Amino acid sequence: MRLSHLGDVVHALPVYHALRGAYPRARIAWAVQPEFAALVAGLPGLERAIPFQRGGGARAWPRLARELEAFGADWSVDCQGNTKSAFVALASRAGRRSGLARADWREPFAATSVTDAAPAREQDGAGVEHAVERMLRLARHVAPEWDSPPSFDVGLSAEERARGESQLATLVGGTGGVLMHVAAEGDVRSWPAKRFETLARELAQREPVLVVSGPAEESEGCALSSRVVHARVAHLVGQRGLRELAALFTAAARRGMRFIGCDSGPMHVAWASGMPVVLLAGPQDQRRTGAWPPARSGAGHHKVVRASHSPPCAPCLARSCHHPEGPVCMTRINIVDVMRTSG
Repeated sequence: MRLSHLGDVVHALPVYHALRGAYPRARIAWAVQPEFAALVAGLPGLERAIPFQRGGGARAWPRLARELEAFGADWSVDCQGNTKSAFVALASRAGRRSGLARADWREPFAATSVTDAAPAREQDGAGVEHAVERMLRLARHVAPEWDSPPSFDVGLSAEERARGESQLATLVGGTGGVLMHVAAEGDVRSWPAKRFETLARELAQREPVLVVSGPAEESEGCALSSRVVHARVAHLVGQRGLRELAALFTAAARRGMRFIGCDSGPMHVAWASGMPVVLLAGPQDQRRTGAWPPARSGAGHHKVVRASHSPPCAPCLARSCHHPEGPVCMTRINIVDVMRTSG
């Protein structure tokens, strides 16, 4: 069970692959919200994705219970660790209910749903733990014989990969370049649209640029495509389909493109697909929720750009900003630093 969000579903993929590898004869289903079901539906060896209609209110639970009863699980693995996922585990009627250590739960009281908890993290000398590391602790607990590297493979078919390659070739020719994901205005993790516009023009002076926006950022992507008309800038406005997104990003990784964007679901799909990420980090702590494996001291596969004068309240987990000057941890990220880091 990993019901939401897109980035968190990506984080849970190694748990699935560990179970699949350790128990090759097992029947496995994944309970997930419908908007993320397509991403996991093609996983090799997954029998079904069981949809949880989060917006369905009270009527969602009887439907979910019927789906779970039809599957007949005898073991549930909770990769989410909150009250909602605890109710799903109980509704599965599984005799064994594995999950995160109590300290890793958002609502610790709900951890009573677990009959078999993963060990807590050892704290001696430990820094901030990335969300993926928490999933790997759970994976090692439920599949102790698992000794393969963590896999974030979503099981793209040869046909899906070919479509991704074809789409990318149509949009951007040649090799290398930057794939830039536009953020939606109003999100505290978003960089201003005008900065993306200027960045696209600056990057185009030295390499091809593909600007991608999804349904949530379609208006921003449309406005940017009308303002940035350049021979080396291509626009994919309102991209739809998570498996199509994964195929496009996988093709971009093969081509040698880099990803530039804010903390978002597509950012996680990007690194999981093999793209080096330049993360524009603001309120979030990139050590916990940034690209994995996390960038440390400017070295490694992924890079992070933060405001040179971040406010003392950052990082935080707030969904709205109460700073008197607005979300300065994002607005203070300057284009010069992004250009230098992404070079």
